This record gives sequence, structure tokens and C-alpha cells, in this order.
Amino acid sequence: MPHRNAPLTETGRLRLARCVVDDHWPVRRAAERFQVSHTTAARWAARYRAHGAAGMADRSSRPHTSPHRTPVAAERRIVRLRVAQRLGPARIAFRLGLNPSTVHRVLARYGCPPLAHLDRASGRPVRRYERSRPGELVHVDVKKLGNIPDGGGWRVWGKARGKHNHQAHRNASGRTRYYNPLLGYSYLHTALDDHSRLAYTEILPNERKDTAAAFLARAHAWYTAAGITIERVISDNGSCYISRLWAATCASLGITAKHTRPYRPQTNGKVERYHRTLTDEWAYARPYTTETERRAALDPWLHTYNHHRGHTSLGGHPPASRVPNLSGQNT
Repeated sequence: MPHRNAPLTETGRLRLARCVVDDHWPVRRAAERFQVSHTTAARWAARYRAHGAAGMADRSSRPHTSPHRTPVAAERRIVRLRVAQRLGPARIAFRLGLNPSTVHRVLARYGCPPLAHLDRASGRPVRRYERSRPGELVHVDVKKLGNIPDGGGWRVWGKARGKHNHQAHRNASGRTRYYNPLLGYSYLHTALDDHSRLAYTEILPNERKDTAAAFLARAHAWYTAAGITIERVISDNGSCYISRLWAATCASLGITAKHTRPYRPQTNGKVERYHRTLTDEWAYARPYTTETERRAALDPWLHTYNHHRGHTSLGGHPPASRVPNLSGQNT
């Protein structure tokens, strides 16, 4: 495809060539008429004589021969090391005395997936799943987060201040006592839709069963307002999620409760990864001076995440792009 400033398209090349070949214009006159050099006009005229109108199409710029291409034997050694020992381009290059960029090109040419996409134990590609519609599966989890004391914590004043804050709230018996309700810990309760990655997060004081059950009811109402009907929720085996209250709440909302297998946190990996993004881009994005200041920044960040921030697993589109009737999508 010609670039935007190209003076000749395929149609223009054909007109130029016909002027020279069929109408017997001088090459320089045709070049002046079509605003190109005489060598360009001569080239397209010659190609028209040889191949007709079909010769006006662009040709591949790939060379007919590549004398400096990496030998096939070396390419096979590169792929063998990648498959057998799962080494990266830099380590393979060191072993074979090659340039890492050369190794990378060979691996890409042979379709070798990145190491991050392989299971470390077996070397097989990791099977990634995604539910087919919003609400079919919602991931829930809790993230524990330390509160910020007034004036800022160690991220503002340094490690020494952080150590002082930690010690200042322990009594003689070693038990922690918090006189300010904003000191201690907060618990981020999150519900994340598997298909759209649409997220709902609240900052709550604990992770007890009644708190988790009440959060699920509010999350259910929020997703319902967005046009999403929750069919299943999946959680880890925390005490709040295996309680009878949690089961009763799910049943009353018409939700099927699922749990991950023990010691398999990757089953709930989508919400785990969301919590990492949440802490990187909101909780620790800048040095807040108070916990109130940080909490006030959560809702604007959530709106940005759901409606504007591109998601790599969604082709660079935000989660709201998969929920067309979500209010506020275009704000």
C-alpha cells in the first residue's frame, strides 16, 4: 500500500505508463505531467511493457537471497535450547556466541511463544480462559492494605518514620492498639467480571463473613444496574467465603458459589492481577499524606479503569467496551 504522500497510486502508474507506451509520449514529458522523476516514469513504463496492467502493483521488498542469514544448523540449536532448557534469547546467545537480537528473530520466525506464556514445569503453552458473556462468572477476593497515618507514612517520610509508626501502636504486652480508626488495616473487597473485567471495589474495615456477604449484595446490585446478571461467583477458601452466611447470601441472590482448589490461587488469577494493578496505579501511585486522601482517589480511579483505561487482554479497550449499555461509558 503506498504511503499518504505517494504521487502515484496503481491507477496513476497505469495512466503514466499508457501515456508513454500506448500514446508514445516522451518519458520526460510524462514525468513532468505526473510530477515524478524521469527514472520513475521509465521504470513504470518498462514494467507495463513487460507485465501489462498487473505490473503496476507493489512488489515485495524481500530479497531473493539472504547470504548473511543465520545457518539452519544454528537455528536448530537455538530452538533446541529453547525447547529443552527454556532459555531466553540472551542466555541462548551467550551459549552459542550469537547476538541476542539474532536469537530473538530466529525464535519469532519459528513461532516460539514467549517464556511468560509457558508453564515453567512442563514448557507447554498456558491455557488461558475467558467466559463468553458478562456475569457468567465473577471473581471475588479481598486485599489487605495498611492505612496511612495523618501526615503521611514511610513513603513520604522514609523507612525510619514507618518503623516508628509501627512501634508506636503496640502496648507492653505486644498487642496492637489503634487509637485512630484510620490506622491499622483496610480490606479491599473486589468483584471482577471474568468476561468484561468490569470491577467493583469497596474499602471495608474487615474480612468477616457478614462484611463479605453484605459486599456481595451491593456488588450484585451494582452489576444489575449495569445490565449484568451474576450467575456464578468464584472465591478462594477464606473463612468468610466458606461460611454458611456466604452460601445463604449467594442462594438468595440466585448465584452459584464456587471455590478454587486449595493452593491454586491462579484459578482466581484475574482478580489477583487486578489487585496488583489497583495497588500500583492507585494505592501506591503517589505519596498520599492521609488515608482519607487516598480513599477519596479510589472512585475516580475505578471509573478510569472501567471506562477509559485500555486492557491488554481486551485488545487495548476498556472493560466498559464489553458492556455496551453501561451508564457513563462515554463520559
